[in-house]
Amino acid sequence: MRSVKEIDLKALIENRQYFPSPEAWEDQILYFLLADRFSNGQERDLYDPKQDYEKALRDEKTTKAWQEFGDQWNGGNLRGIKSKIGYLKTLGITAIWISPLFKQVAFEDSYHGYGIQNFLEIDPHLGTKEDLKDLVEEAHEHGIYIILDIILNHTGNVFRYVTNEAKYNGNEFPVQAFHDQNGEPTIPFDNIDFDNIWPNGGIWPQELMRLDTFSRKGEIVNWDNSPEYLEGDFFSLKNINTGHGEYNNYQPSNALKVLTECFKYWIAFADLDGFRLDTVKHLEAGATRYFVREIHEFTETIGKNNFYVIGEITGGFEFAINSLQKTGIDAALGINRIPEKLENVAKGYLDPIEFFSLYKNSELLGEEEYSWYKDNVVTMFDDHDMVTQSGFKSRFCADKTTAPLLLNALFLNLMSPGIPCIYYGTEQGFDGSGEGDKYVREAMFGGNFGAFRTHGKHFFQEQHPVFLELAKIIAIRKANLALKQGRLYQREISYNQKDFALPHKIGKERHTGIIVWSRIISDEEIILAVNCDMEKDREVDAILDNTLHHVDEEFECNYSSQSAQIGSIVKLNQVMDKKVISLKVPQSGCVVYKKKDN
Repeated sequence: MRSVKEIDLKALIENRQYFPSPEAWEDQILYFLLADRFSNGQERDLYDPKQDYEKALRDEKTTKAWQEFGDQWNGGNLRGIKSKIGYLKTLGITAIWISPLFKQVAFEDSYHGYGIQNFLEIDPHLGTKEDLKDLVEEAHEHGIYIILDIILNHTGNVFRYVTNEAKYNGNEFPVQAFHDQNGEPTIPFDNIDFDNIWPNGGIWPQELMRLDTFSRKGEIVNWDNSPEYLEGDFFSLKNINTGHGEYNNYQPSNALKVLTECFKYWIAFADLDGFRLDTVKHLEAGATRYFVREIHEFTETIGKNNFYVIGEITGGFEFAINSLQKTGIDAALGINRIPEKLENVAKGYLDPIEFFSLYKNSELLGEEEYSWYKDNVVTMFDDHDMVTQSGFKSRFCADKTTAPLLLNALFLNLMSPGIPCIYYGTEQGFDGSGEGDKYVREAMFGGNFGAFRTHGKHFFQEQHPVFLELAKIIAIRKANLALKQGRLYQREISYNQKDFALPHKIGKERHTGIIVWSRIISDEEIILAVNCDMEKDREVDAILDNTLHHVDEEFECNYSSQSAQIGSIVKLNQVMDKKVISLKVPQSGCVVYKKKDN
């Protein structure tokens, strides 16, 4: 489509039954994928680590080719995602977060989707509108929700400044013209021949093809300076002028109103269940607030009463939580602190309290003000940006020393508060790393930029040991309300049955002990533990809630990464005035214990 005037929301929603929202998003298991890198639906040869590992690096020529393909479109598409709904269902996924799908500028390889040229069309590399609708219908038939990644604050590289060095200084820069399909500034701002430049020239819908759509203040230099990070361009991506005013009395620009209508259209057309809103830090709080309100009100009219808007909010912990409170965003990506702390605690590089103290058990006054609570945060470690890593990017398993602890990291992620999210390939042990984002965006379907430095091998291995164990852990989480919505308490432990304390990392050495925590809802307490020791099983005593239990209560092992342990029974003991449970945790492993039903 060329214009928002072509959108007829009333006709789209008339006599249509939309897929209802989940009652509680913290009950869901999210899976994030890059559409170009996930699947093309034509997978043939399964990866064999003994024969295929780093085969693309066998000489200088093949190494260079593999690296170059990392910057290009690789061929994943919407039909490919649809073909893998069964794979994701088997894993236990209940919601898929998909990278932006909208049409990109034609003259650049913005395979990631963040360089949009038409907000009303799907990029032809990825498929068609009907492919998106078919994917959503297939997902819904399997009880899986679809969350789409969207952008409000910038477009692709759609125009050129007069100067070659337009760096932010607070002033507007003169602009030559919009880019044509070849990336040349040949399209004037006045008297535009829309028919002649369609579909690859300029910016669409055509209501955006105005000079005042953009702030025109050049590339951001200082990413933490306000208003620079609100007005400046993301490198070659052009910043949108969204309006002005205080957050509670904001005057949206024409561009923001147009984009809001575009995204309402995609909800109505494709029956989407949520949005992941990109780069919220770089939006005025009032712009975000306006957009979220409009989207929430619209989705309520079609029966989606819990349509979720998840914000990517960099800029620090306090800034992220304040942004939630000001804007009405439902949840933030936990990229402030959670990924780094979760990974490093799992690996034994960080004191466990550094991770558990990120959460609070109530929204009431008296709790830590700047902490995450229940469903207002999406938690993950591996992702496509790794924003806590500057320059050199690496997935969890890139650290070969601690790669065996991957399952513990996934266990921590799934068994702590929030909405857990798994990045594609993590369930297959992807180990990408290198100088740039592309190295953590490997192709999963057998493309030219394959994971583990391969060509033409796919990684949809449902017998992979991490996949198998992760599916079991997800099933345990789904079956227990306490593991989805319960309060969190890290537990004091003892290795000698008398000296109880929270475990700590001491000195420079890696922490190799056991970490124990509980999830409690009402009168039910479930005990969870991971062992950071990669060489031996370990035993520990842990203190439980003194008011919920009595001596000789029996607890059953509902899950262990050492399957022979599942079903074993331990009794609660009295040690001095404490109720204590004795746990045995496998090396590099994890356990779940629950009170045995009488």
